[in-house]
Amino acid sequence: MTKAELITEISIKTGYDKKSIGHILESAMSNIKKTVANGENVYLRGFGTFTTKTRAAKIARNILANTSVEVPEHKIPAFKASRDFAKEVR
Repeated sequence: MTKAELITEISIKTGYDKKSIGHILESAMSNIKKTVANGENVYLRGFGTFTTKTRAAKIARNILANTSVEVPEHKIPAFKASRDFAKEVR
């Protein structure tokens, strides 16, 4: 499902116009991104948790140049589905 399909689906179910739903969805995603980027977690009960994880530094290989490259420690966004969500998917 694409973002446009999601907006259409929500619009049909709620009766609100697509433009308003699009602004609301963009605002929600923007706030989630900002919060996670600031190192805070976002908890959506019954859906899941958006967090940041730290990847350890490691040595990687560039196979084409046959060299080793050091990848420094860095943070990545992560999502963990709630029990109910995971159970529904199974």
